[in-house]
Amino acid sequence: MQKITFTKAFVGDHWQDNVLLDINDHGLITAIHTDVDQKTAAHTEFVDGYALSGMPNSHSHAFQRAMAGLTEYATSGKENFWTWRDVMYRFAQMVTPDDLYHIARQLYLEMAMAGYTSVAEFHYLHHQAGGQPYDNPTEMSLSIIEAAKDVGLNLTHLPVLYMSSGFGGGPLQDQQARFGHTSDAYCILWHQLHQILNDHTKQKLGAAFHSLRAVTPQALDAVVTHVRGYDDTAPLHIHMAEQMSEVDDCVAWSGQRPVEWLLNHHNLDAGWCLVHATHMTEYETQALAESGAVVSLCPTTEANLGDGFFPLKSYLDSGGRIAIGSDSHISVSPIAELRLLEYGQRLIFQKRNIAATQEMPHTGQRLYCTALKGGAQAAGFNSGRLEVGKTADLITIDPASPLLVGTPDKYLLDRYIFNGNHCPVKDVMTAGKWIVKDRNHPKSEEIGKNFCVTMKKLGRLLG
Repeated sequence: MQKITFTKAFVGDHWQDNVLLDINDHGLITAIHTDVDQKTAAHTEFVDGYALSGMPNSHSHAFQRAMAGLTEYATSGKENFWTWRDVMYRFAQMVTPDDLYHIARQLYLEMAMAGYTSVAEFHYLHHQAGGQPYDNPTEMSLSIIEAAKDVGLNLTHLPVLYMSSGFGGGPLQDQQARFGHTSDAYCILWHQLHQILNDHTKQKLGAAFHSLRAVTPQALDAVVTHVRGYDDTAPLHIHMAEQMSEVDDCVAWSGQRPVEWLLNHHNLDAGWCLVHATHMTEYETQALAESGAVVSLCPTTEANLGDGFFPLKSYLDSGGRIAIGSDSHISVSPIAELRLLEYGQRLIFQKRNIAATQEMPHTGQRLYCTALKGGAQAAGFNSGRLEVGKTADLITIDPASPLLVGTPDKYLLDRYIFNGNHCPVKDVMTAGKWIVKDRNHPKSEEIGKNFCVTMKKLGRLLG
């Protein structure tokens, strides 16, 4: 049992002073005491910081951290998602399991230092270049799993079913061969990973479908049935309606838009997470909000790729649930994601404080709390609030930071998100274990050195 007293903590929907958390050996919060006196605090571990739940990162492609910033040049007269994807495919051919391990460790370290406490890894880099499976089919997944363990970040591992190059089940292109499985082969892989991760406290297995264009309806049905047969709480994630060309192709294939098709063919519920869902009609927006599913929004990647703007206001007004992810990792910061999410909406409506409501008038608090709740749901972890019975996945922000010093409580989350570019995160705890203390991770130097070696090797291959 741990007893930790914080200068301040965000408990429920308010900041409280001198908060003592009791955390058991399983990492669960068993009691919360507020306004603790100095005599009581003296018998506990004292942390001079403002504690709040750490943010789940709901969407990650770890290997893309190594190519961030390498696609910012013109290759044709029509620069869009699809020209970016061609560059990404070429880069993906170079990454070995050892490379992926070192890239993911660096990325997950950066996530922790930025205030993320979990990551949902949307993993489709399965095979060797050319598509030949490794002797151990879980080889690339193990690189991700071990990287998360080394850093201490909670992991929701999402092996991806990727079986076709377009709607209607067209064969994979040569550059997609590393990603491909039949539905039967995928179920075998999933079962192997289930045996590896079963009952692991800080790691959970879900399933992912790359997109409607990359899986057949029959395979989608079969895999959902298989996964839910083993674990009816396993998260199910899918890329959805990210680009208008995808929407148009889906209509040509089925007569329905992507979100519309999924709503009509699957019983969407709280176990589903739709990534992006950028382009929706009013009907799709409301129906998806009412389903209980989560939408994972990745504003910096969506802006980088020119995807478009998600209908945030109407979706939230309909009771929709959101999470945030760093996706291609051109930015690894929950602050940056939430800030850009709000600012994009302001540019659309030419108004301020779009996410605020009468009940929650502070935009920073509304965004952070909403993303916490949706992120925990998307990850499948028992977190998202400092509350008895929840897992102690938390961060502290530095009360001495120039961004926060002297701030009244009601403005703290607003200033955390909308003030400056320095990260005020000081400490990070996952499942009751400190992984960052006073901005220091015990493996940061070694992780950084190995990442540098990996990047120099990949740089030579890139030419």
